[in-house]
Amino acid sequence: MGMNSVEKDINKIREIAQVVHAHGGKTYYIGGFVRDELLGLPNKDVDVEIHGVPADELYEILTQFGEVITIGKSFGVYSLRGYDIDIAVPRKEKNTGRGHGDFEVYTDPFLGEEAAARRRDFTINALMKNVLTDEIVDCFGGQEDLKRGIIRHIDPETFVEDPLRVLRAAQFASRFVFDVADETISLCSTIDISALPQERIATELEKALCKGRKPSIFFETLREMNQLDYWFPELKSLIGLEQDPVFHPEGDVWNHVMKALDDAVEYRDLVDDPFKFMLVPLVHDLGKIDTTEVVNGRIHSYQHEKVGMPIVDRFIRRLTRNNSIIRYVKNMTELHMRPNTIAFAKSSVKASNRLFDEAVNPYDLILFSTIDKSSEGYEGESEDNLKFLFERLDIYNELMSRPHVTGQDLIDAGLEPGENFREILAYAHKLRLAGVPKDLALKQVLAYANKLH
Repeated sequence: MGMNSVEKDINKIREIAQVVHAHGGKTYYIGGFVRDELLGLPNKDVDVEIHGVPADELYEILTQFGEVITIGKSFGVYSLRGYDIDIAVPRKEKNTGRGHGDFEVYTDPFLGEEAAARRRDFTINALMKNVLTDEIVDCFGGQEDLKRGIIRHIDPETFVEDPLRVLRAAQFASRFVFDVADETISLCSTIDISALPQERIATELEKALCKGRKPSIFFETLREMNQLDYWFPELKSLIGLEQDPVFHPEGDVWNHVMKALDDAVEYRDLVDDPFKFMLVPLVHDLGKIDTTEVVNGRIHSYQHEKVGMPIVDRFIRRLTRNNSIIRYVKNMTELHMRPNTIAFAKSSVKASNRLFDEAVNPYDLILFSTIDKSSEGYEGESEDNLKFLFERLDIYNELMSRPHVTGQDLIDAGLEPGENFREILAYAHKLRLAGVPKDLALKQVLAYANKLH
């Protein structure tokens, strides 16, 4: 058996640590690597900090082990080509502005363990482990907080200098199903997060949605901190938005969305792009903000999946400029009611084919419709629907695998691409969906094209 990349990195770090030790320095694993090891979780990010060796001397030491990559000379962070290791010199930071990146950085190899750990965000991320002795250096009670499942800030003065930490607190809480300490909640509620770049918000959101054991905790924590207003105002509008208790015993729309998010965790490893997929339960019912009304004593949200499109568009564009994500999320949201309607009515194959043809990703759409149904408390019914829909998807996929009329076929038959070409191709596609064999379809398409001319 070959060595995996983490083992390779750790072996290299031990070699470096021995030379550093000979030069009077100490090498520590830091941050998430130590935290996750104590939690029994895998972590591929191996970060080390080297104390007691000046930066130039450290650079010389590292050159003995391969090609040194300087990630940021002023930051004192290095890496070795061929290894996934960040090697840092202890540093202090001073805030110079409102943004996440507005810092002056000072490196100081003789800063000491406590001062170096103090600049970290939370006690559980400030743990250090001596590479050679395995001794844990815990200056702020991080091990105790790990045992008790608490996210707690270290230094209130330095913590507030980086607004992203508000989202990091919520993200770690959702990943580990930890509680955020009351004093950290209070502190986070005083921080302005509006100047953060959208990419940083999206990164924390992605970690919460794709790594979170309970993604709902991310939003519940932001709600507790009163931090939904700027980046997630539409979600805040779901709080207290009533639903028909007959169909939604789980309560208001906020509760339904939070339950759907957590239910989706079971399916996120089955899809090609978990981040895209996990955004759908988050936004699928935003249309209820504009459509919820009481009709004859019952609460309804007619057409919420269509009326909600502008709201979903606004929400998703605030978080990303990626057109593939935007298109997928909007398509899935607009279609999310139809799979269960088709399954419940046992609609025709033609109807299910048409739905799958409209869907950017029919497989993901079926999975999401199951989550939506079971989040309303219909476990048994959603399993029946799932079976029915996947049988129908097999029929659709088989149909799509058959030979069909293409644009090239039409050109070969003498048609020239022109103003009607798109319409002719749409007609060819309609025949394909209906299961008309290619040779017959080609004749019908050419006859249709003649009629247009």
